[in-house]
Amino acid sequence: MRKLRIVLMSLVAAILVGCGTTSTVPITGRKQTLMVSDGEVLSLASQQYKQFMASAKKSTNAANTAMVQRVGQKLANAVTQYLNANGLGSEVQNYAWEFNLVNDKQVNAWCMPGGKIVVYEGLLPVTQDEASLAIVLGHEIAHAIAKHSAEQMSNQIKQQYGTQIGAQVLGALGMGQNTQSIVQAIAQQGFSFANLKYSRDHENEADHIGLIIAAMAGYNPQVALTFWQRMSAASTNQTAEFLSDHPSDATRISNISKWIPEAQQYYRK
Repeated sequence: MRKLRIVLMSLVAAILVGCGTTSTVPITGRKQTLMVSDGEVLSLASQQYKQFMASAKKSTNAANTAMVQRVGQKLANAVTQYLNANGLGSEVQNYAWEFNLVNDKQVNAWCMPGGKIVVYEGLLPVTQDEASLAIVLGHEIAHAIAKHSAEQMSNQIKQQYGTQIGAQVLGALGMGQNTQSIVQAIAQQGFSFANLKYSRDHENEADHIGLIIAAMAGYNPQVALTFWQRMSAASTNQTAEFLSDHPSDATRISNISKWIPEAQQYYRK
């Protein structure tokens, strides 16, 4: 098995070294390797977003709809200004920011690549004010500018390469079909758990960047603590953190408290 592992690692490395482009996540400075282009990701995201909005029921509350759009655009303007000032404006030059409030009681919000963001009405009783809404929207905008979807897709492509190569090597070494199936099943299970942690890493990074984006737009980052305390009180999710694609509320609150001093440096009333 040791010989097999070495062969697999060598083959996968040989293929992946020449693939993808290295990018830097704004604000955190983390390096990432992307194997899909902006054009590919934004085209797919645009199609899926249009399909969702065609079937979704938009909120009829004009005041809340205007608030979501106003706060969202304020954050988008702030982060775009920051990126332009730091020579990163090209990273979002093809983005078309859009913020929609939909009639749904779920306590949720999400972002499509390219700046398409949806807020569910069920979230507003928990946010309660514009500053807390800015914390949520900053988090979603962070996913977009950090290109987390493209990174997740790239990660899946790498895994597929690894699995396909593994199957070919196992066959070449004369292993039976049952052995191949077992090894591949173990590999896929490993990928599954790796992806869960991968998602938690992205959620943590989006919390970090989003807090700073909210501060850039003039919202006090301190409100993030009380907001997430309300979210924790309203949550019915008891899934163990290591099996979840999101950090626990306690972990989230602890991390945010550590990032607030950094975010305060960007805060201007």
